[in-house]
Amino acid sequence: MRDPYEVLGVPRGASAAAIKSAYRKLAKKHHPDNNTNDPKSAARFSEINSANEIIGDEDKRKQFDRGEIDAEGKPRFQGFPGGDPRGRAGRPAGGFESYTFRTGGGPGGGGGAGFEEILNSMFGGAARGARSGGGRTFEFDTGGIGVDLDVNVAMTVSLEEAVNGGEKRVRLPTGKELNVKIPAGVTAGQQIRLKGQGETAPGHPPGDLLITIGIAPHPFFKVEGSDLRIDLPITLYEAVLGGKVRVPTLGSPVELSLPKNTSSGRTFRLKGKGLPKAEEAGDLFVTTRIILPDGNDGELEALMKKWRDGHPYNPRSDFG
Repeated sequence: MRDPYEVLGVPRGASAAAIKSAYRKLAKKHHPDNNTNDPKSAARFSEINSANEIIGDEDKRKQFDRGEIDAEGKPRFQGFPGGDPRGRAGRPAGGFESYTFRTGGGPGGGGGAGFEEILNSMFGGAARGARSGGGRTFEFDTGGIGVDLDVNVAMTVSLEEAVNGGEKRVRLPTGKELNVKIPAGVTAGQQIRLKGQGETAPGHPPGDLLITIGIAPHPFFKVEGSDLRIDLPITLYEAVLGGKVRVPTLGSPVELSLPKNTSSGRTFRLKGKGLPKAEEAGDLFVTTRIILPDGNDGELEALMKKWRDGHPYNPRSDFG
């Protein structure tokens, strides 16, 4: 994935509020529901969610800025603690690193045998060496040592992908890429196991690929168990006069009938419009938020002054 700062279009020094604002604008612009004729909108929307998953989280952002994780949230290799900076390691096709140790012995190889004995005692197997250019390259017989060939990766999906399923491409630490089928109804923290897609080593069956699912924050919905919550902006005249308003859901939008004199903060329950479950689907809770028009409106101000003088009331009377 691209640099998350580049995806959201913010500089590295951007504030958390600026990142949140950029994410909301882009998520709204590229949401698949708003771009039904654009087949690439889902991929852009997923990339935006993944970027926000990294730099929209304070801890992950610090890790990314320090170079501890990459743009997909996977740990970067930081080197071996206490290792000799002059050491070199190569990774053959089998997945094992091969290290060259300098014994410091003279032409006769003095000191080499003692080092082999130490290695034998450490690894519980035979160490075989062949001199080449003053160095000694050792190959180890793992004997009874267990070899973990499983590969663990994290994958962030959108709420829509978690609910409906789909296919997503994942990049392994080895650089290999796979298309992974996401089952419908997957939940955060759930693992997908792909048999035989892990590391390989001679004499061992191939390991598995374990994919841990994370669900990106949604620009509109908040998940509470199997229920969803959404803040629905309404106009002042819709609140006063009532009427039908369009409400987004994870499926097709629905119409909600607002009664007259609907206060901001009133919550309506849409049964069965939450997350689908095998036993019973969750509900969607819609909370109204009255939004005034941008800028100053002289007619509205005059109307409100006239109404205030003729119909005074105090909604904060209970506060004392």
